[in-house]
Formats: sequence, structure tokens, C-alpha cells
Amino acid sequence: MDSIMGCSGRFELITHPHPNDQPLPPQSSLPHGLPPTSVSLETEVEKRFLRNPAWLPIHDTDAAFHRFLKLAERDVHIDSLLHCALSPLHSGISVVRDPTTGMLLDFTEVLLGDTGISAKNSMSLQRPPNPNPSESLRGSNTNYPFLPGGMEELTLEQIKKKSELEEDIDFEKELLTVPPGLKVGMDFSDKDAKTTKGEINLLSLLSTFDDIIDSQPEAEEKEKGHGSGNAPKLPRTNSLEDLGIKKDGGTTKPTGDQEEKKRWAIPINITSPCDDFYKRIPNPAFKVLFVLYFYDIIILISYWLEAHESVFVAAHTSAGKTVVAEYAIALSQKHMTRTIYTSPIKALSNQKFRDFKTTFGDVGLLTGDVQLSPEASCLIMTTEILRSMLYNGSEVIRDLEWVIFDEVHYINDAEVTSITRRGVVWEEVLIMLPDHVSIILLSATVPNAVEFSEWIGRIKKKHIYVISTAKRPVPLEHYLYTGNSTKTQKEMFLLLDPTGNFQTKGYYAAIDAKKERTSKHTQSFGTKNPSQNTTPSQDRAVWLSLLHFLSQRQQTPVVAFTFSRTRCDDNARSLASMDLTSSVEKSEIHSFFQKSLRRLRGGDRQLPQILLIRDLLKRGIGVHHSGILPIMKEVIEMLFSRGLVKVLFATETFAMGVNMPARTVVFDSIRKHDGTGFRNLLPGEYIQMAGRAGRRGLDATGTVIILCKSGVHDMGDLNVMMLGKPTVLQSQFRLTYTMILNLLRVEALRVTDMMRRSFSESHRDTQAHEQQIGQLKQTLSSLPPLDTEGQLSDLLPYYYTVTELRLTAEALQCAVLGSVNGLKALSVGRVVVVNNKQHFNALGVILQVSSDSVNRTFIALIICEKGNEEGIGDSPKGSAFPHLYNTALFTPEGPCSHTVQKLKLQDVSAITVKTLKVIPDRIIDNYNKRQQLRFRLDPPGQAISTATQELLRLAEANPGGMMTLDPVNDFQLKSVDVVEGTMRLRVLQDSLKDFSCIHSPTFSEQFLRVQERMSVQEELDKLLFLISDQSLSLLPEYHQRIKVLQSLQYVDSSGAVQLKGRVASQISSHELLLTELLFENALSPLAPEESAALLSCLVFQQKTQVEPHITNTLKEGIERVLAVAQRIGELQRDCGITQTAEEYVGQFKFGLTEVAYCWARGMPFAEIAQLTDVQEGTVVRCVQRLDEVLKEVRQAARIVGDSVLGSKMEKASLAIRRDIVFTASLYTH
Repeated sequence: MDSIMGCSGRFELITHPHPNDQPLPPQSSLPHGLPPTSVSLETEVEKRFLRNPAWLPIHDTDAAFHRFLKLAERDVHIDSLLHCALSPLHSGISVVRDPTTGMLLDFTEVLLGDTGISAKNSMSLQRPPNPNPSESLRGSNTNYPFLPGGMEELTLEQIKKKSELEEDIDFEKELLTVPPGLKVGMDFSDKDAKTTKGEINLLSLLSTFDDIIDSQPEAEEKEKGHGSGNAPKLPRTNSLEDLGIKKDGGTTKPTGDQEEKKRWAIPINITSPCDDFYKRIPNPAFKVLFVLYFYDIIILISYWLEAHESVFVAAHTSAGKTVVAEYAIALSQKHMTRTIYTSPIKALSNQKFRDFKTTFGDVGLLTGDVQLSPEASCLIMTTEILRSMLYNGSEVIRDLEWVIFDEVHYINDAEVTSITRRGVVWEEVLIMLPDHVSIILLSATVPNAVEFSEWIGRIKKKHIYVISTAKRPVPLEHYLYTGNSTKTQKEMFLLLDPTGNFQTKGYYAAIDAKKERTSKHTQSFGTKNPSQNTTPSQDRAVWLSLLHFLSQRQQTPVVAFTFSRTRCDDNARSLASMDLTSSVEKSEIHSFFQKSLRRLRGGDRQLPQILLIRDLLKRGIGVHHSGILPIMKEVIEMLFSRGLVKVLFATETFAMGVNMPARTVVFDSIRKHDGTGFRNLLPGEYIQMAGRAGRRGLDATGTVIILCKSGVHDMGDLNVMMLGKPTVLQSQFRLTYTMILNLLRVEALRVTDMMRRSFSESHRDTQAHEQQIGQLKQTLSSLPPLDTEGQLSDLLPYYYTVTELRLTAEALQCAVLGSVNGLKALSVGRVVVVNNKQHFNALGVILQVSSDSVNRTFIALIICEKGNEEGIGDSPKGSAFPHLYNTALFTPEGPCSHTVQKLKLQDVSAITVKTLKVIPDRIIDNYNKRQQLRFRLDPPGQAISTATQELLRLAEANPGGMMTLDPVNDFQLKSVDVVEGTMRLRVLQDSLKDFSCIHSPTFSEQFLRVQERMSVQEELDKLLFLISDQSLSLLPEYHQRIKVLQSLQYVDSSGAVQLKGRVASQISSHELLLTELLFENALSPLAPEESAALLSCLVFQQKTQVEPHITNTLKEGIERVLAVAQRIGELQRDCGITQTAEEYVGQFKFGLTEVAYCWARGMPFAEIAQLTDVQEGTVVRCVQRLDEVLKEVRQAARIVGDSVLGSKMEKASLAIRRDIVFTASLYTH
């Protein structure tokens, strides 16, 4: 080492291989040559054992082998098995230097934090990175996740939760003078002599007096302008030191009201442009080349991204939301961090991979079956993979700066979320993201963008900037089309202009055109009932006339949205006579098609679907739906984006974020089947699809056409569909066994925390509730104490009895007033007992009943004290419900008066058995007349006087209370609740007489105190319940699912995850069934292809009419799967889950069993397609998803330790990963 350090020269890196038999050439200028290097062990072993003939004799191999064993023999040390690594040091040495000169002064010992933490025991980002490179990307199922953002702070309840042995210690008041457990302590302060301070800074004291002198005139001015409350008050003190100290400690803290008003979602005003963007950020990460119309908005968003803020961008299709994602990716590359982009569908992920790869280069793709450049700075992946990475503590999360969620409005879409369950996965990912990760949400226009952002901001404790615009870069014109022949092909009527005005003139013109043709048809062929459905020949006539008309007007390319795969194919086939491409375009289509098919095997190139699509494409016609082969869909999409496909018949999925605008969009119908029945398109669905019309920078306006084939659609339906509000974003959060198990294995995370943070619980404002709880506790402590001595000893039991009496009486009253007989009894002339703020047990007679059955009201004549007709007298004393324990009827102390009032149902506390003959109209008219100023002194009319005297006579005759109608006997209410309530009411009323507190002279005062205290306590209990786990809507289902997991031994009684639970946590769907099959060895006796066939029931969800022909072994396997599913379904039902066993078993369909079996055995795809009526594209998608299931089973088998099953699953996976099913995407290669 000395010779190396003492020499000078340069080092040269030898990059080319060097012959072993020659010495190293003098390629270094070092005087002593290159330093010695360590000997290569591989070379030594090869030279000594493999190239030495003595070790490899031709004849005596046994002797050579024994000689090798003798050489390789080693001593066995049992103690080495008990060796464990030394625990890490908890302290280290720190150097103390002079801050001016940097001279070393001393060494000091410092305590080290976070020692001994790892991915297996800590959620901190301070834990050391995982040394295993195979686990750094996807993580490990034994890793802890990183701590989710927003979960750092403990809640009020967690702070206040203490053990039984723990005492209440007030850390703020008198802890140093009053020992815990004692009421009084000692005062240690010396009041006479002040202790002298060590040093006094005179300059600070002088500055203090300067401040005081300077502030006095300001204080006087403030006092004049704003009152004396704002003037600073100087504390009286005899010490200069106290003034100096108080100056330092006089910082003001933000009040609780400021915190309470804090809003997490901040809507951005997009009308005010960010003019100084380039001044603030002179070197932006990404140069935005964009349409000037949206340039200011994009610049505004870029400014917030540069500030590392989270944003929610809601704008129409083709508005350029992708630029926001591109800016974030460029920013992360500039910062040398990472970005993850997620989308709801795989096809969109592939397209974005191609687009971003072209723009940025360093882009990777992670889906179920593809993994490209996982080390890239920008990763495009499915949401499920991101969720798995978060749960498994992937090292990628450390470097993550942005997560982009595209097409967020599809969180509501049943067709998207039913298979992929992305609704719940999105919410899980948003909750689990760590604090250092910023979020970008891109969505179509949704009404509750601010509410959704407020929820995200609250759970992540960070601001979300909301940018929402309803403007389009290319405005749309909406038309109705009624043509069906060459003569009528120009019958297109404007319905909605680019400014959004609904044109009723165009609507009625379309009706007239349709009527005229219908009447001519009737004259020629006689009248027939018009049918809503049209024949294929009628459809063909409509499409031919429309497409001829559009091609003449040069309004192609056209996307024709058709909500049926069969109708898409039929419409395309019916246009056999139409040719929309030139010879040059035909040549370009042919060459691209042939080039794309090169990656397919010879047999696969001749599939019927491929030959049919090739013929259609040459004539400029395309078809796009889930039944089309994936590679064919990509060919069609690429040709369409080049403008070579003139007409594309597509289902709704084509509008799902795919950036392929057209000149014109046509709706074959405005009704679709949503899985349960037919319905009209929702406004959000219509806007999303219609938004494909109009190419930015090419078209002034986009054209949207609605076909009126059988008749013109209803104007109301069209208006709602075109101008209605899009569907609000709704929570799709639900509990899954995978989520529960993943959270249970980490002690620091609780399932209830996840539920509390879900969007479905976004109405829970825990912080506001906790502030109210603090205020209520203060109020409770400030209330005067209760007197419960002597006669008042049973005051609290009396209050509880009265409260129960009130609730029982209210329940009975609701039952009576909600019944037919009860409402019949409340007719004109019925005498009732009235209790409200003005009247206490006052008799009244009903004069009029409202016709509103929901909020029924009554006009009644009620007796009252003279002078209290308007309710300005004293309110009834005793409590809010004195009539419950005091049934004495009101009798006026002076002259009797009356009032006519409108009563609600709750004002009527009792319906008596008495009725009076009254003349309602006269009473009401006379009373209203006397309310006028000039007639106010007139005496009441005869009808009123008679009714008032009759009510007063009844009250005086029954001072203790009148007989009321019985709910059971009189109203004939025989339900159990009413009967039990009536009996309980009588018991409670009788028990009131036995209380001694009612005889106390201070009863009224003390009862009001109890009532006030209990009302505060009830409000406090209500708020405590709202912030507790018990108020979570999904909590009962959580307990039910835990019961299922405990019954199946996935978790033990304490909630610890067992081996079966660890296996199930790594399976994304149907985790219980797969785990049970694994642990029952149901897959072990099966061959690899049979295992693949059997597991196809987990991925196939359609109905099929073809009965599969399968082997006896597979039949037995199917029976076993159904038996296990039945057992799980029954167990779930027994534990309280609403899903029946039949529904659970019914979700597993075996229609593709034969197809999967034959495919795994090597049968060509052309023959496979003949075995089933399921379309080719669906078969391919199911086999691709089956491969993901096989990978999950293989991973589960490794966790269990079943290497045989793991290798079998690997063989099955290799057997199905071939040919056209797993052809690489055109977007990725």
C-alpha cells in the first residue's frame, strides 16, 4: 500500500479480455506496475479440479470421487446454528468543532434513533433498504408497508386511552406543586425575596422600554378607532427581568377557530392567468406546446406542480389533461425521483406507455403479464400492482414523487369496477400512499370534484388544488338524423348548438319528417303497430344513407357507438357494398396489416376473425369491442389514429380515455343494457362518448348525430341526457378479505382506520367533533353541582324514568298518527290535548285538516289565559316535557281566552274520547277578522264563544286529565311494539307516584339542572359515538368477516394472521376459495393443464350455451371446487354476511374449462375457437387473466413450502403463454 501511495501515474481500465498464458502488458505508467489483485476462485477451481487429468481419470472414477469428498470435507460446528448477529449500537461518537476555525475540540457521545429497525418491524422511511434486489420492486409479503400519509397524528381518543392502573394526571396545572392523588400541595415560591437571575441583557431591556414607548401612541390611535379592547396592557411588575422575559414569551398562537375553518380542497380561479410563471420558474421541467385556449390553465397547473402540490384536474375529453401528467413526469426526471401512472384499463396503459416512451424515453410498464424496464423513472402500471407494492413495502415507494390517477370518473362505472374492482382499489391506494408522495387526479367533469378533493386532503393532511373547466377546445353540434334512403339522406336536424342552447325547432322538424314518411308508408301498406326494434335491412338502409351523406360532406372519420357487440359486427358486415378508401390508402392499410401480423404463427394469421377484419379494413370500416382479438384492436386503433379507418363501429369502452378523436360521433341508440336492464344513457356517459367528436387543431366544431331509426326520441330524455349533470363520484369502498389480512399482519395499522378514511365515511369530520367535545366537556364542568341529598336522592332515577316515558310516548304517538284509524280520529271536532312552547296540557278542538299526507297539519281552536293569545306569556315551567309527569289539564287563572293555531303532529300529545260540534269556517273567519286592527276589540262570534266555553267546561270537569283513546283497543293497533309500548307506558306512569323527589320544595329548580346537565351529556355521548369505531357503517360486516376468517383459521382469536391468512393476503380475488383448495390439496393430483382448466372458473364470468366436454378427473375437480365454494358460502351466511351460498357458488362459471384444457395441451387457436360460442377476444382476455391466477397460486405454494405444486403451476403457466394469446402489444414493441 505504501508503494502505491508513494507513486504517481495514472490508472487504466482494461476492458477487453486477456489471454491467460501471457503476462499483463505494461499498460500503466506506475513505476512498480499494477498492484496485486485477488485470485479468481472460479479460475482456481476450474484449473485444479476440472482441467487437471489426475482429478478426472478415465477409468477409476470412484477413487477420484472419494478423493474429492475427502478434500471437500469440513468440520461440523453445532454452535454456529445458535449464533446471532450483535444488536446495533444505540449511541455513536460525534465531533465537536469550533464554529469559527473548524478546529476539533472534543468528542461527545450521541444517542442514535431508529436503531435495529428493518422492513420486518418498522413502517419508517428511515429503515435500511431491502438488500434483496428481487424484492425491491414488488416488495415482500413479510415486509411492513411504509406509514400512510395522514396517519401520523394520534386521535383524541388514542391519546386519552389509558390502562386501569393509570391515573388522571394533569400535566398543565400544578403538577410540580400538587402530587398525583392529593387535592392540595405546597407553594414553593418565595413571595418576599426574588431570586437574582444570572445575567441580564441590558440591551434587550432597553429595547423593551423603547417598544413600550413606541407602542403607546399606536395604542391610543387604535383605542380611538376600534375601542379599548385592542390596546396592549402592560403587566404590573417590580422586576426589570420580568419585563424582558415576558417580551420573549409573548408570541401569539393561532386560535382553534382558524384551524376549524381550514379547507383542504382549494378551487383555483382559472380565469386569472399566471402571467409571472416564467419569472418565478425560469427553467420549467417541460415546455408546454399547447392550444392557446387552454394554455393559461396548463401553465397554472404547472405552477402548482413545481410547488410539489397535489392537484385534481376535471375537464372534458380531449381538453389535454395528459399534459399535466407529462409535466409531472418531466419534473420527477429533473428531480431524479419516480412517477407512477395508473389507468382503469390495460389498453390505455399500453397506449400511454408508447406515448410517454416517445416523449421521455425512460419509461417502464408493469401489468399482470408484462414487465418492461422496471427500473425506469416513470412506471405505468395497473392500480392492483400499486396496491400490492404499497402493502408489501416496495423500495420504489421511497423514490416516489408523484402518483397519477387517470380517468378517475370511472370509479363509478359498474362495467369497469365489477371485474377489476378498481373502485375499492383506488380508495385503498389513496389511503395507503405515504406523506411524501403527491397526487395528481385526472377526470372528466364531475359535479363533486371539490367534495372528493376535500376528502383526499383531509385524510392525507395536505391541500388539493382543484382545477375544473366545462369548456371544450372543440365545441360540439348535436343533430337528430331521420334519413333512411338516398332521397332522405340529408334529413339531419340541429338539436343542440355549440353554445349549449337546446333547439326545439330542430326537434319538431325531425318529428314532422318522421311523421310524413310514416303517413306515406301507412297509405301504401296499411296501418301497423310501430315497433321499437328495426330489422337488419332497415338498419342497413339508415347506415348506408348516413355514411354516404357524411362522406360527401367530408365528415369522416366517424365513430359509431353501438351498445351491443353483435350489432357492431352485423352493422359492419351489412356495409359490404361500401368502399371508403382510395387505392393509396388500401396499399398503406395492407402493408401495415401484414407487418403487424408477422409476429403471429402461420395458422393464427388465417383465423376467421382476422380475415374478416382485413376485408373490412381495406374498405375503411373497423369494429372495436371486447370480443375482438387484442392485436386486432390495436391494429384498428392505430389505423384509425392515422385516419385510414373511416367508420368505426365501437362499444362504450372505446371512449374510455383512448386519445383517438374523430370528426363525427354517431349514436346507434340512446339506450343500453347495464347488466340489470335497459336504460337511457346517463349524462356523464353521453358526454364522455360525444366528446370523441372534434379533433383539436383540425376541426372548428365536432358533429354528434343521434339516429332516429324507429322514431324520434322523447324530448325530455334527450334534454336530460345532453344537458343534465354528470354522475357524482361515489365511494365504491367495501371490505375484502385480502385488505383485512394485509392490515391485520401490521400491528400499527387497523382495518377501522382504513374504513374511517374511506370516501363513504367522508361526512365524518373528526377534528370538528373533537373540538365540540372539548367545548362540551368545559360546559359540563362549569354547570352547578346537583343536589341529590335527602328527598332528592332519587332525582336521577326519576329523570331516567321520565326520559323513557317520553320516548315510549313519542313512539306510540308516531304509531297512532301513522295509522289509518289514528288519522281518521283526528278529524274536525275532535278534542285533543296540546303541548308546545306556548301551551301546556291545553285542550283544543280541531277545525281543519291539511291534505298533505307527508307533513300533515291541523288548524285548532285552543283555550289559553287572557293576554297569552300570541304566545308572549311565560313558557311552561318544570321541564320541556312537564305533561309526562303532570297530567293536570290547563285551566285559566283569570278570564278564559282562545287562539286559533296551526298544529303539527308532534304538538298533539293526546287524542281524547270527546268530540264537539263546531262550525269551522265561521270560527276561522271570525278569528281572522278580529286579527285586523280595526276589528281587534270586537267580541268573539257565537261559534267561537260556544266552542271555548265547552272546552273550558271539559277542562274544569276533568282537572286530573281526560280519558284518551287507547292505541290497542280503540285504534286496533295489534303489533308487538305497540302492545308492549302501551303496557310499558302504564307501568312508567304508575311508577312516577312512588318517587320522593317530586315532594321536594326545590324539585323544579333541581330537575331543570338535571335536564340541562343531561342534555349536554347526551350531546357529548353522541359526539363520542360519532368519532368512535362503533359508528362506522361497515363495522358489523367487518366483525362478520373476521368471524369467517377465525372459523377458517386464517387468523387466531387475538387477530394474529396465521399461515393460511398469509397465503390468502397475496391473492387478489377469490382468496378464500383458492386458499382452501390449496390447503386441501385439491390441485395436487391434477396435471398442469387440468389445474389451468379448473382455475379458469375464477376468471370467466359470461354465460355460454355450449356444454364443455371434459375428462372425468376434471369433473371430479369441478365437484370438489363447488363443494368447497358451498361450504364457504354457508359459513359466510352463518356468520351474518348477506350473500347467500347460492349467489357465492353461482359466481364460478366453468364454461371455458374445455377451452383452457385444450389450449394448455397445445391445440391451435383456430380449433379452440370452434369449441365455444364465446368470442375470440373474450377467450384471450380470460386466458391472460388465468395466467395471473396461476402466478398467484405458484407464489402461494412457495409460501406454504409446496415446491411440487409451485413447479406444476409454472409448467401450466408456460403451457398457456404462447401464440396469439400472449403476442406482445404493438404499443410496447
